[in-house]
Amino acid sequence: MHIENLSHWSGYLNREMYLNRYGHAGIPVVVFASSGGSHNEYYDFGMIDACASFIEEGRVQFFTLSSVDSESWLATWKNSHDQAEMHRAYERYVIEEAIPFIKHKTGWFDGMMTTGCSMGAYHALNFFLQHPDVFTKVIALSGVYDARFFVGDYYNDDAIYQNSPVDYIWNQNDGWFIDRYRQAEIVVCTGLGAWEQDGLPSFYKLKEAFDQKQIPAWFAEWGHDVAHDWEWWRKQMPYFLGHLYL
Repeated sequence: MHIENLSHWSGYLNREMYLNRYGHAGIPVVVFASSGGSHNEYYDFGMIDACASFIEEGRVQFFTLSSVDSESWLATWKNSHDQAEMHRAYERYVIEEAIPFIKHKTGWFDGMMTTGCSMGAYHALNFFLQHPDVFTKVIALSGVYDARFFVGDYYNDDAIYQNSPVDYIWNQNDGWFIDRYRQAEIVVCTGLGAWEQDGLPSFYKLKEAFDQKQIPAWFAEWGHDVAHDWEWWRKQMPYFLGHLYL
């Protein structure tokens, strides 16, 4: 398997940002880490090995990004607006710096895929919904898609609202976005077992919104034995990759 340990400077975050590449060809899959995770986490917890057949066949190549969650949504000592503003800086890094870097490395200029587990699933779905011109496939595993989970009630703070998928999706009526959502491949999965309860309310609210807006998506509920844990994400990710058009 082709592996590269990469880094590049982010002007938006004012630091060197590290990322890893796993694979030599195929659609780039941009991976967001779970809470407090690093760019090495996806490999360390066996997700790359779980998807190795897709990588070695040249169908996908994974790019695992660094996180700034400890300075944004997890930075509970900040006020909620400042948490959201740090996330916005990260968004600019991803879209305006990391994505062009990945395009340059791969020569891939079509739509990409994004994925993540837990906190990474929140990022993956949020980035897809905000930038469906960049991402045309998403696999979100065991996420919480409501910003209140991170900051509590945020009242009328637009910076937070714009990053709370369970809220803004209801008011997203722009045909440009809706058309791209309908053309995309969307997987949102949750287990029903241990530690999955936090994500269930936003999972069902999102499903309702997608149904009402006639956006095709696969909202998959796995069993009551399926926990919020890497053991299950290692099974889910290759399963869903096998059902996408790659």
